[in-house]
Amino acid sequence: MNKLVVEVVDASDLMPKDGEGSASPFVEVEFDEQQHRTETKHKDLNPCWNEKLVFNINNPRDLPHKTIEVLVYNHNDRKGGNHKNFLGRVRLSGASIPLSESQASVERTFHSIPAAAPAAKAFPAVETQRRVDFAKAGPPNVMLMQIPKQNPEYALVETSPPLAARLRYRVGDKISTTYDLVEQMHYLYVNVVKARDLPVMDISGSLDPYVEVKLGNYKGLTKHLEKNQNPVWKQIFAFSKERLQSNLLEVTVKDKDIGKDDFVGRVTFDLTEVPLRVPPDSPLAPQWYRLEDKKGQKIMNNGEIMLAVWMGTQADESFPEAWHSDAHNISHSNLANTRSKVYFSPKLYYLRVQVIEAQDLVPSEKGRAPDTVVRVQLGSQMRFTRPSQIRSTNPVWNDELMFVAAEPLEDFIIVTVEEKLGGPNLEILGREIIYVRSVPPRHETSKLPDSRWFNLRRPSAVGEEETEKKKEKFSSKIHLRVCREDGYHVLDESTHFSSDLQPSSKHLRKKNIGILELGILSARNLLPMKGKEGRTTDAYCVVKYGNKWVRTRTLLDTLSPRWNEQYTWEVYDPCTVITIGVFDNHHVNGSSDARDQRIGKVRIRLSTLETDRVYTHFYPLLVLQHNGLKKNGELHLAVRFTCTAWVNMVAQYGRPLLPKMHYVQPIPVRHIDWLRHQAMQIVAARLSRAEPPLRREAVEYMLDVDYHMWSLRRSKANFHRIMSLLSGVTAVCKWFADICTWRNPITTCLVHVLFLILVCYPELILPTIFLYLFVIGIWNYRFRPRQPPHMDARLSQAESVHPDELDEEFDSFPTTRPSDIVRMRYDRLRSVAGRVQAVVGDLATQGERAQAILSWRDSRATSIFIIFSLIWAVFIYITPFQVVAILVGLYMLRHPRFRSKMPSVPVNFFKRLPSKSDMLI
Repeated sequence: MNKLVVEVVDASDLMPKDGEGSASPFVEVEFDEQQHRTETKHKDLNPCWNEKLVFNINNPRDLPHKTIEVLVYNHNDRKGGNHKNFLGRVRLSGASIPLSESQASVERTFHSIPAAAPAAKAFPAVETQRRVDFAKAGPPNVMLMQIPKQNPEYALVETSPPLAARLRYRVGDKISTTYDLVEQMHYLYVNVVKARDLPVMDISGSLDPYVEVKLGNYKGLTKHLEKNQNPVWKQIFAFSKERLQSNLLEVTVKDKDIGKDDFVGRVTFDLTEVPLRVPPDSPLAPQWYRLEDKKGQKIMNNGEIMLAVWMGTQADESFPEAWHSDAHNISHSNLANTRSKVYFSPKLYYLRVQVIEAQDLVPSEKGRAPDTVVRVQLGSQMRFTRPSQIRSTNPVWNDELMFVAAEPLEDFIIVTVEEKLGGPNLEILGREIIYVRSVPPRHETSKLPDSRWFNLRRPSAVGEEETEKKKEKFSSKIHLRVCREDGYHVLDESTHFSSDLQPSSKHLRKKNIGILELGILSARNLLPMKGKEGRTTDAYCVVKYGNKWVRTRTLLDTLSPRWNEQYTWEVYDPCTVITIGVFDNHHVNGSSDARDQRIGKVRIRLSTLETDRVYTHFYPLLVLQHNGLKKNGELHLAVRFTCTAWVNMVAQYGRPLLPKMHYVQPIPVRHIDWLRHQAMQIVAARLSRAEPPLRREAVEYMLDVDYHMWSLRRSKANFHRIMSLLSGVTAVCKWFADICTWRNPITTCLVHVLFLILVCYPELILPTIFLYLFVIGIWNYRFRPRQPPHMDARLSQAESVHPDELDEEFDSFPTTRPSDIVRMRYDRLRSVAGRVQAVVGDLATQGERAQAILSWRDSRATSIFIIFSLIWAVFIYITPFQVVAILVGLYMLRHPRFRSKMPSVPVNFFKRLPSKSDMLI
């Protein structure tokens, strides 16, 4: 009997499933109702099996019609029994199985798939170890990944955490009314304020004191202050109650020394005696405590230390600035990079510069008519006008340029008139500098400010100190109109998922309609991002909504962080999106050149949330990388949208999405993408200079800076979106065709009756349509989404994307790939563009045929049509409209016995009309 051998070699980058950042994978192979499995590799995300599984082939002729299923599972022994979690699947077609060892050596192919699966191959005899480079192997033809329609790995998981908002705490509970979307986390707070009258420990008569706060194995240190017997620290420590390892808190004052630090004194606290403080109670007042020696005896000349010790929650105002116990090994300089902060984007304005004309330009060569352009620069933004149509010393441009300016408006507008001398050579004919703060503002549709003439100075005189004697009596002039547009909203993110649509001027903004509350609870199953460094992950979250950015504290060296931080935003428009990103902090050890690594991102559209409902879900953190789609864990969020002005919110749906100026005086299309990019760069640069900085890579990821770049995967996704929309129209056409062909006689008869009723009583047509829409809406209410939307891997075409397409998507601009790869991608793009070109040509052909009906390009066809139109005009005039409608309707709905398979006369007539396709070269 013939045998089929499947050798399972290895796998890489498997998804952790045990909650500890690892997995215990094994492989099951199914063929022709036979099943074999490999051994389980415990705690290994890159397992190596090298096992051969042998199957019987009953009929070799049926082999091309059979498939081999290779499934990867995680063995979960924590739940007991033989429980397994699905990791991935690969399907091998029987037609692709080689019949010899030599053929098998060239058909081995490796795939990167979202749910990682092993490298496997099948052949009837012996396998070989030769590999084929995937980039050179072309499109996959051996292994086809099979993914369910809705991969459960990428779905939301609804949860029921013990939140105050869900448990309906009594109104008198102060914490539940303020932080009711997060779980209460208790902390022991130690506020080390200062000390006085500390004894001198060195022979030199100096003291370099610092404080050590110790609780079990956790230890926090203050800064040491040189030569100071009355130091002031003002530093707060926080120890999580869940990790308390002792009932005794030790606060020790030590003297920094070259060798071993000297003991000065200490104070101990029994945690059972520590008071509980609940905001909004006033802060606990610190007290003076006399230092004890190592024997626990208080000595008069040993000094005193001022401390405050209390138990509190994350609602305490000391929480953001505290040194947390999980960061006990972080230096003082790097501690700021782990703290939670709230940031605000700078207020942005559009700046309009209209370059009209110039007079009396003086080129270096007299008598020469200069070819001039104007260069306008604002900070790092630089734009050029079109060349003047008139080559003279009095050029006219009438060109308009737009820039993005940010408060506090301290930049300068530099206007330079340049003459082109051929090639890259330029000559500056004059320059003017305008202070941005002096530019007049324009609110909404008010009149543009008057234009002004500005003196142009030669470059040699720009940097000189001008005096009355040095001022020239004659100078060239330039005519400009400059204004600051306060009525626009400066787009710093894509309008498809924008979080803010308010105009720049605060006087034009509407009142808020509600409040958005977000509770960042925790994350689970995060991947170890620092495995090579011997650490797991230092995760923090960044949230953007409107101009308010939030950064949570960094939880160090954990794959299951618990933040439990709650934040609030005012909502001005329900059709906006909040974005939450998770990052791995690479700056906890002082590395300035490192970049924080993205873990995943979540977007939630507010209009999809029911008011006053608390949504608690685990959101998948999906990231598209060079090797495919990767799930880096799950983020646990609690979201609630509360409406405070129902009338304004309902009225908002009838108002324009953007401020009035975007419609009264639209920004030219050629400016929009460039201005958005400049706004993103300004926001990223400003937030990266904050303390602690919100890194540029995090801001750019949140704002989707590269969203506009070409991606074949996105193009496929958009094409499928269009086809999905057209599927509804296709379904209606198919239903109508079934009615016309009498596939269901009862339905067709009912449609006949409805048609006759509407023809006899036309006043019922519109009420019937709207009633039908109402009934359909009520019917669909039962099937409304119960969960907020999230990143859809299947809609994004990210589950089965080809690696070369991903490599192209992540390539820089301009490209850095070798010429042969660029040539291959160019040919592929030409192929895709050729199909698009054919579709556009067909649409143009149909439109031109419609235009040709009355254009007399085909005189016979036009004559036939106008004569037919005259006959129909007379017939419809003398015949009641209801009779005509009934006759046309019955003809359209006639029985198939009276139909012909040939195209109808109108269709044949239309297809014979001429188009301009035969005129193309």
